[in-house]
Amino acid sequence: MSPANSKGAAFFDLDKTVIATSSALAFGRPLYHGGLMGRRDVLKAAYAQLAYLIAGADEDQMARTRDYLAQLCRGWEVDQVRQIVAETLGELIDPYVYAEAAELIAEHRAAGRDVVLVSASGEEMVRPIGLLLGIDDVIATRMVIQDGRYTGDVEFFAAGPAKAEAMAEFAARRGYDLADCYAYSDSVTDLPMLEAVGHPTAVNPDRALRKAAVERDWPIAVFKYPISLRRRIAALRGKPAIPVTAITVAGAATAVVALWWLSRKRKRSRLAA
Repeated sequence: MSPANSKGAAFFDLDKTVIATSSALAFGRPLYHGGLMGRRDVLKAAYAQLAYLIAGADEDQMARTRDYLAQLCRGWEVDQVRQIVAETLGELIDPYVYAEAAELIAEHRAAGRDVVLVSASGEEMVRPIGLLLGIDDVIATRMVIQDGRYTGDVEFFAAGPAKAEAMAEFAARRGYDLADCYAYSDSVTDLPMLEAVGHPTAVNPDRALRKAAVERDWPIAVFKYPISLRRRIAALRGKPAIPVTAITVAGAATAVVALWWLSRKRKRSRLAA
């Protein structure tokens, strides 16, 4: 799984690939407390998150979720949503970052590649998560905004073939050949995303993606160790953990976590020997 030393980009799906949760649905409770969601909406979001974590999502489910969330956020103030995400990022996302994903992200960055988060979740959520991981480039769903509020319409839905198209546009802007690039995802809905690059990997794949990966002889990886970036960094520095916002943790976080994970694996190997 270790990337070779060459330029290009590594495209990471977010949910169940980099984090062990659903990014879009994780913020249901703080949005409720912020007065943006009703109790029934929170229950629907919780049920959808549980179903997604257990069984994944197909294209129809993703489309229904898109339409539901688009209508739900009609009239919301964009700045309020961004503030809620920033204030709760450390609680709702930070503890669920896969250590294996953090290590792999660090390896790609060390090899000189751009790392890109590619997610069907909204850009207002995905970009702060990217900053938490030291990632500046994201491809995410964009909602139509007018006078600082969401209209309830979708400008760009980052799912299915649209992910692959956006990746091709990104590679063209940066002057990359997608054949030299890497991609990681857990869902068969991201088959176009994986097929677009020369180095695809199925991570925690659903049944359909696992079958497709076996047929195509793609690598299959299992990520299963969620960790807290801020707590791990604080422990290594010997300092108490502090709250995390979208802009307080940059690329160094990923590097530190990767070093810790590598040392942990080496220790286990020595004990096993």
